[in-house]
Amino acid sequence: MNRSVGIIGLGYYVPDRIITNKELESFVDTSDSWIIERTGIKERRISAETEATSDLAEKAASAALKDAGISPEQIDLIIVATATPDMAFPSVACIVQDKIKAYNAAAFDLSAGCSGFVYAMITAEQMIKSGLYRYILVIGAESLSKILDWKDRNTCVLFGDGAGAAVLAVTKEEYGILGSHMGSDGSGAELLKLPAGGSRMPANEKTVSEGMHFLSMNGNEVFKFAIKVMGEAAVKALEGSGLTADDIDLLIPHQANIRIIQSAAKRLKLPMNRVFVNVDKYGNTSAASIPIALCEAKDAGLLKEGHIIALVGFGAGLTWAASVIRWCKEDRTFA
Repeated sequence: MNRSVGIIGLGYYVPDRIITNKELESFVDTSDSWIIERTGIKERRISAETEATSDLAEKAASAALKDAGISPEQIDLIIVATATPDMAFPSVACIVQDKIKAYNAAAFDLSAGCSGFVYAMITAEQMIKSGLYRYILVIGAESLSKILDWKDRNTCVLFGDGAGAAVLAVTKEEYGILGSHMGSDGSGAELLKLPAGGSRMPANEKTVSEGMHFLSMNGNEVFKFAIKVMGEAAVKALEGSGLTADDIDLLIPHQANIRIIQSAAKRLKLPMNRVFVNVDKYGNTSAASIPIALCEAKDAGLLKEGHIIALVGFGAGLTWAASVIRWCKEDRTFA
């Protein structure tokens, strides 16, 4: 249990199709200035009709494996965090396992909304620390465009599609994940949900005609929840690491809304030049948001040896999660 566990490989994939705010103006009652002012979003990626969540996840996974320098056969477990699986079952993780030929891996999906990737990463860390597994592939992947009502300006402007992946393994002592925090409040379940298609409200002619298979969100209440919980979750993860906000070199928050991100930075007393933001390019990609941002931060040279990186997210459930990582630039296993 004294092993240090960290990320040894990263990869992401976003679809080619871009929908800008200007394009949204052509079919929904909104404007570029309105969206930017309230959310910070300028464009989002939308998957093709033939692309499912497992297709996005497969590409991100393959990139992460290449970055880690290991083969699919070496992966012991695949965890996919998603709210938009290909179907109710089998899991996206099992489909990805077959697609990438990770034939020695167990596989399961994890549902924690936009907090899902951090939830999955914490789960993977504990399994590696226990000695049960050596290499675990954690993926956050979403096809949110498939569950949006493109006539509802309160939701369709916010979300996009994509996938990000990380390979976790034993890393250098005192590096990797230093501390984490997870939480939930099920009393807020009604605030962000996909009403129909499950056992509570099975699909039928009525649910389809009434648009019950589209994402439903009480935006004002979710915003208030996010403002409160983002900073608090990061502080608790820092406390578990024996660190403070002053130690953070880079905050990588869930990319839901620029005002929420700014609020989290303010709570931690961090200048925005120590906060990674790409919400303008991708919108809210839910469980894929943090790993995509992590990949882009690495590509930009922002993850330095020994840097303290804080990941924090919130999502449907309601859920929240945060992790603090001391970055190891070698990106190779020490197992």
